[in-house]
Amino acid sequence: MRRRAELALALGLGAAALAAADPAGAFPQRDWPSRMDAARVYAENREGLVGFALVDERGHLHGHRARAQVPTASLLKAMLLVAYLRLARGRELADGERSLLGPMIRRSDNAAVGVLLPRVGAARMYRLARRAGMTAFRLAWPVWGLSQTTPRDQARFFYRLDALVPARHRGYALRLLRTIVPSQRWGVGSLSIDRWRLHFKGGWGSGTGLVDHQSALLTCPGSRLSLAITTRFNPDHDYGKATLRGIASRLLGELRLTLANGSLGTC
Repeated sequence: MRRRAELALALGLGAAALAAADPAGAFPQRDWPSRMDAARVYAENREGLVGFALVDERGHLHGHRARAQVPTASLLKAMLLVAYLRLARGRELADGERSLLGPMIRRSDNAAVGVLLPRVGAARMYRLARRAGMTAFRLAWPVWGLSQTTPRDQARFFYRLDALVPARHRGYALRLLRTIVPSQRWGVGSLSIDRWRLHFKGGWGSGTGLVDHQSALLTCPGSRLSLAITTRFNPDHDYGKATLRGIASRLLGELRLTLANGSLGTC
């Protein structure tokens, strides 16, 4: 009996140690199926074509029309940022490089892409896509906004984004994606997400509503989520922005970092 008690105690201590070593294991899995159902019903009642994908805290992918091919528009800029920083992994960035990368992400400057994308080249963009687990990415040039992606690929890329950036430049990349200018913080960027850090990029083509997308990474110590929403053929840009917010709020609304004992965690 004593040996059994000692064995049980040892197993209990081992489980506790594993939970401590894996903070994500301390968080209960949220009710993603019900959130996905609510978002799916909303999407199917919107004009245009809506797709989305979410990678949850356990790394499981959920989606609706998640394999639908869409033009990247400015979502390509987040990939270009990472590819460029990988190219510069062995050195600090020059002021001239920062003057291109910063505006490209924070206020979605298009001219910077014309300078940076030729420096990176197609081979490095495709290499990054493979590393991120993206299977449908296709680069278009010179009309780079017509490059192809899917919600599934975007959610996978953003889930791994910080790991794909060299450690030297990781803080810089995340800071850019966290400080999108106020005038472009619609959709997921307009939500109040308790204690999570939001990093995101949008793509909206010419602002007509033909294309309105967003991809995002949400982080907290020991936990992370990624989300990608794509829309096409909206009646106008404002309608597309409303659709992005509607999907994001149904998936992420009232999102709280709750520990297994029911107490509120801190980021």
